[in-house]
Amino acid sequence: MEELVIRDADVVDGSGADAYRADVVVDGGRIVSIVKEAAAAGCQRPKARRELDADGLVLSPGFIDMHAHSDLALLRDPDHSAKAAQGVTLEVIGQDGLSYAPVDDRTLGEVRRAIAGWNGPGDDVDFDWRSVGEYLDRLDRGIAVNAAYLVPQGTVRALAVGWDDREATEAELEHMRRLVAEGMEQGAVGMSSGLTYTPGMYAKDAELTELCRVVASYGGYYCPHHRSYGAGALQAYEEMVELAREADCPLHLAHATMNFGVNKGRAPELLTLLDGALAAGADITLDTYPYTPGCTTLVALLPSWAGEGGPDRIMKRLADDDTAERIRHHMEEIGSDGSHGVPMEWETIEISGTGDPALAEYVGRTVLESARLRGETPWTVARHLLLADRLAPTILQHVGHEENVRAIMRHRVHTGGSDGILQGAKPHPRAYGTFPHYLGHYVRELGVLPLEECVAHLTSRPAARLRLPDRGLVREGYRADLVLFDPATVAAGSTYENPRVLPTGIPHVLVDGRFVMEDGRRTDVLAGRSVRRVPR
Repeated sequence: MEELVIRDADVVDGSGADAYRADVVVDGGRIVSIVKEAAAAGCQRPKARRELDADGLVLSPGFIDMHAHSDLALLRDPDHSAKAAQGVTLEVIGQDGLSYAPVDDRTLGEVRRAIAGWNGPGDDVDFDWRSVGEYLDRLDRGIAVNAAYLVPQGTVRALAVGWDDREATEAELEHMRRLVAEGMEQGAVGMSSGLTYTPGMYAKDAELTELCRVVASYGGYYCPHHRSYGAGALQAYEEMVELAREADCPLHLAHATMNFGVNKGRAPELLTLLDGALAAGADITLDTYPYTPGCTTLVALLPSWAGEGGPDRIMKRLADDDTAERIRHHMEEIGSDGSHGVPMEWETIEISGTGDPALAEYVGRTVLESARLRGETPWTVARHLLLADRLAPTILQHVGHEENVRAIMRHRVHTGGSDGILQGAKPHPRAYGTFPHYLGHYVRELGVLPLEECVAHLTSRPAARLRLPDRGLVREGYRADLVLFDPATVAAGSTYENPRVLPTGIPHVLVDGRFVMEDGRRTDVLAGRSVRRVPR
């Protein structure tokens, strides 16, 4: 007898088709049968050792978070309710060009410091890996949800070239090609870049094109955080589309937003660009989060020249008064490349977390608010935080536009990604709320997307981008990565004031046919594993 029958569910199968009533039988981690309208037809109802009454609930494929920053959280937090409670059954990590494999002892320490604001310092993690394959093996010991990995181009450059702003030599370029190839061979699904973060931002397009050719040869995709989401946003999108065309590499645009005042109402221009490329045969997808503020680290806003040489060099420059004044001039009067070419608007920069609890008074306030309270300039406050917290502060950037968010999420190549940074006292609520916020706010309350279409954005579309042949749909033979939610009550619990509140209306989540959420509570099941690239 099979393990589980989910009875009388309203199945939204991930294809975009209309919902239907069915009994769904799960056994051995897979969907083994789907009996449509069993009760109405009066046919023999399937039986199993356990029955779950799903009357009134939608059964859909598990949600795929196409842009996650859980690289260390998956290892140190077995509970991981931040994602499991949202119905996420697969996260794509290794984002924005910086993560923890491939590394050697030198670059591991450098990367840990560089992205401490994203993932914490990692003092509670045993870094017993160096290669991509070894990291994926570590995930395979058991994690809350599944995870796929992107080879991080910035980490690759740090390992082969260092943190200097210069072109790679031919030998260094060959070293990078080999590192990317090894990562793909070991199971990575593609390559990411962070082209406003050091050292990845120092790579010219020709270098990136060569690495993308390697990715494409293994059937992977390129996922860039491109060079500007502000003053040069459209040009930056055009650059990535052309680069991917030149490399003949599928392109997935990370957190594809149009932010800052210069881009208010300009989402249609981006979509026109993408439609033209798609009509010409380009293979392009994108992800977004359903909120207007962005989230990153405070140090990321510095000009690229200030980051050359790595974290220790940044600290020395900030400590030197003359160099710090030059940094301020670039940020406040010119608009640094780290802040997307837009002169700093300190009233939009909210401190969301610090590594040092002694600096907690700054959390939840904008830099401008703290400056006024202290009788200091905003740059004085920002510089102090960077030095005192050793580059660890995280920020919210209140620079988005609701009309852009809605326009982009309607596009036919759109997928969902939280870009959720789980660190800090007041993280962005998207870390805990992205997927129920889509379903509750944008589907039920606003009607921006029909339910069936939104579920397709969150399930089958990302599965297709990841080239996963047995995930993303409710189909017989597919993996039983499933979520049951109440369409009348599903909603994000997280807010800007209380960002770590779990969602409502998602009682059950299954990974590999096992309940990781049951009756709204996290179980002790660790059914997640690495999801590795499927060979062509």
